[in-house]
Amino acid sequence: MNTLGKRLGLTVHISILDHKVRTLFSAYPSNTAAVVEDWLLDVANDRGARIVQRDNPPDEHFISPSKSEFSNEELIAAICLTQRLDRPQLLRLAAQFITRGDIDVQCLVRLARRERVEIILGEMAKQALKVDCNHPVWRRISEEFPSKKKICSPVIHWQRLAWPVMTSKGYNAEKWRLVG
Repeated sequence: MNTLGKRLGLTVHISILDHKVRTLFSAYPSNTAAVVEDWLLDVANDRGARIVQRDNPPDEHFISPSKSEFSNEELIAAICLTQRLDRPQLLRLAAQFITRGDIDVQCLVRLARRERVEIILGEMAKQALKVDCNHPVWRRISEEFPSKKKICSPVIHWQRLAWPVMTSKGYNAEKWRLVG
């Protein structure tokens, strides 16, 4: 099984959040989610993140946990856990919530430290700031989690976090904009 941690050369720790996610995965089943990663994608889609969708989405009866039971900050951190299957497209969903600013940044920072996903969020922030160097939430994450440890593979390329804004003639990107 190829995990995010294995690709990046990071260790996996026993996670309180992962235990919560697995409990919620059972309590709020998605009829087409074979693994936790599929379920996290379904929850993100249910909350309006659409940059990534599954080919076989859940039926209309899928009910995801409320934000009071499973916050957006927890969703972001859960996606970034090193024990997750190595599916970089999931990181795009986490980035979409961060770009929107639909989070409590201080809560995310505390949670990221507890769950040991600072390296992943810091690297994502570094990539996002290549597109928008003034984005306040990404800037704060970058300041909280500066690159300290070398990882063996890039977390995600900046182009995966942005959309091209095309020229009026419809070809070549005039500029890039973070997906929000």
